[in-house]
Amino acid sequence: MKPIEKEFFNTFTDFQCLILAHMNRGDINGVTAAHYNIIEFILRKGITTGREISTAFNISQAAISKQLKFLITHDFIIREQDRTDHRKYHLSVTDKGRFVIDNSETFRKAITHQTASILTSEELKNFNGLLKKVLTHLKL
Repeated sequence: MKPIEKEFFNTFTDFQCLILAHMNRGDINGVTAAHYNIIEFILRKGITTGREISTAFNISQAAISKQLKFLITHDFIIREQDRTDHRKYHLSVTDKGRFVIDNSETFRKAITHQTASILTSEELKNFNGLLKKVLTHLKL
């Protein structure tokens, strides 16, 4: 690894640890970006179904079912049977799920505000451009 890559690795590790430490405060270990997106979708939509989520994200129902199982098991969402059509289940967000979304949004706003106060306008513009470039080309 080149020295500049090693330096970036160490800096990025510190940044990642900051984010993970913040997430761990809310007992949200194991929540992935996919989980977060599902919770946020349900929160915005209100009560929804697995089929609606599958359609919205263009993901198979089997893949969504696996994600939903994790979220239900860890009390981020609840699943309730429809009163009139017992084949249908509705999903809604629990207080713990709402905490994940609210806390993440608050954290993002705080990091954004602090970063904007540390960097000059030009540095922030360059940082944002570089971050967009990296995100556009990352293949994980």
